[in-house]
Amino acid sequence: QVQLVESGGGLVHAGGSLRLSCAASIKIPSDSVMGWYRQAPGKQRELVALVTSRGSTNYADSVQGRFTISGDNAKNTVTLQMNSLKPEDTAVYYCNGRWYGLSYWGKGTLVTVSS
Repeated sequence: QVQLVESGGGLVHAGGSLRLSCAASIKIPSDSVMGWYRQAPGKQRELVALVTSRGSTNYADSVQGRFTISGDNAKNTVTLQMNSLKPEDTAVYYCNGRWYGLSYWGKGTLVTVSS
């Protein structure tokens, strides 16, 4: 069974940084898309960033220039470096992996940015 486990969430002041990690329980397939999504209280889950197995990335406009997603195929991990955090970045962040027509989710990690 595929498991995605997030880590690295926590409380940070506005302007600070956090680094989220997602570890997969299996070798991530070569044709895959890994991503981070977030869900703030009372809002729908939204895309934060994606990275393909070829290294192509895509970011939500709200995080462009502040967040960086990267994948390590050898370690089966994907990370999200978050800089210049804002209170509106407060949310539960979820790791997602998609391959062979299937989608897998982690349980999420809470990021709280205080003003």
